[in-house]
Amino acid sequence: MNKNSGTAGNEDERGTERGVATKTRPKTKKPSQYRVLLLNDDYTPMEFVVGLLMGIFKKTQEEATQIMLDVHQSGIGICGIYTFEIAETKVAQVLDAAKRSDHPLKCTLEKA
Repeated sequence: MNKNSGTAGNEDERGTERGVATKTRPKTKKPSQYRVLLLNDDYTPMEFVVGLLMGIFKKTQEEATQIMLDVHQSGIGICGIYTFEIAETKVAQVLDAAKRSDHPLKCTLEKA
């Protein structure tokens, strides 16, 4: 005779329910993205801007030149899109480098 007779299929002889415990994971939300923008001024040398774009934003010479021309011609250029903390750090790096070189270059971020 079956010693589990009379009990439900998912219970042992002590009446304890058996099964796999599952834990519901909260859905992780993708972090917000921010554009880092350079703003045109009439004093910061183009070569300095290209150097910053290559150094801080890891752009190629061609990419950096194109962004610099966007800034020069339309007054604003997009350096890249990053999470908030990275964007904030890159803005600070640009402003610090410009200040150390006595250039009035402006850099900001906006939600993408």
